[in-house]
Amino acid sequence: MTTGNEVVLVALVDLSADADAGRRYEDAVLALLGRHGGELQRRLRTGDGQTEVHVIRFAARAGLDAFLADPERAALREGLGDAAPTTRVLEVHDV
Repeated sequence: MTTGNEVVLVALVDLSADADAGRRYEDAVLALLGRHGGELQRRLRTGDGQTEVHVIRFAARAGLDAFLADPERAALREGLGDAAPTTRVLEVHDV
């Protein structure tokens, strides 16, 4: 169950541009969550290896904002260029 300040996200990550590079990128970026009060709660992958689903929790919205603005995260993404995964992020809550 989420508390008042928490932010819970589901990220649908399309790795089809370059699955190996995309997985390495996701490994590196997800490792940055902790410095911003974020936590990867689940990381799932489809059988074909082309899509991942991440459930991520931040203690507060400020942590999410800081994660999105993290220069290391931006540099990792820029380094991949066209091979970078595309991601759809949904903010969710318990029902």
